[in-house]
Amino acid sequence: MTRAVVGIIGGSGVYHLPGLQDLREERVTTPWGDPSDALHFGRIGETQVVFLPRHGRGHVFSPSGINYRANIFALKQAGVTDLVSVSACGSFKSELYPGLFVLPDQFVDRTFGRQSSFFGNGCVAHVSMAHPVAPLLAKRIAAAAKTEGMEHSVGGTYVCMEGPQFSSYAESLTYKAAGYDVIGMTAMPEAKLAREAELSYATIAMVTDFDCWHPEHDNVDVASVIAVVRDNADKASRLLARLLADFPHEHEPCPIGSDRALDTAILTAPEARDPALMEKLGVIVARASGAAT
Repeated sequence: MTRAVVGIIGGSGVYHLPGLQDLREERVTTPWGDPSDALHFGRIGETQVVFLPRHGRGHVFSPSGINYRANIFALKQAGVTDLVSVSACGSFKSELYPGLFVLPDQFVDRTFGRQSSFFGNGCVAHVSMAHPVAPLLAKRIAAAAKTEGMEHSVGGTYVCMEGPQFSSYAESLTYKAAGYDVIGMTAMPEAKLAREAELSYATIAMVTDFDCWHPEHDNVDVASVIAVVRDNADKASRLLARLLADFPHEHEPCPIGSDRALDTAILTAPEARDPALMEKLGVIVARASGAAT
């Protein structure tokens, strides 16, 4: 069995993880560039944790300017097995109100300016994204929220827009009519890269606003979002602390195979693979390459 190491990617308002014991920071680099910030290593109880603020401390990186590949590679390189992403989002449904935590199980990718894969010419891979969220990890997050008495909603679709601008009214109505539940700017390509890295991945989407579709609420702006983000950040810290305190010591094999995603994904024959790209892929393909030999 593999020991569980939980990665936490903090979103807007979540720039550190309170309660980490034996805390140390380490700045790392990757073949894909530098991650958003130093990695924060520590533990809560017996659970080993690696925390990374997605936007950097002080919120210096735009959603379109984040080096998602470097972030995921750095966490994989640090030994992370299970990855929890925290992000702010807007809501398309009245019952998903500001302050509520939504645990989506589907994503729609509407981004267009980001690098969304570790693979490419020289080593082609197509991982399955039919079920992008690891169900056991999502259930553990929901159980932690229930234990802490936090209002939350399980399931739903998160549409990821490019940003950094908020939606137009027409866009908001279109996404609402499509039946999407929440909208954010960071879950993609993060979830895709996590799957390529064979990490079990789940998202905590913290509702901050009703986007701009709701006739009884003001259009979304930074000031209104930040007010809710600050309250959500405190709740998110409590939720994560509970999740980590109760986390199993051993990584649980994922029933949908998120931790074995490359087993049937790589199409390029071993003798045809680009050695330079394979070296760059490093820890991403290490398990799958070892299993194939």
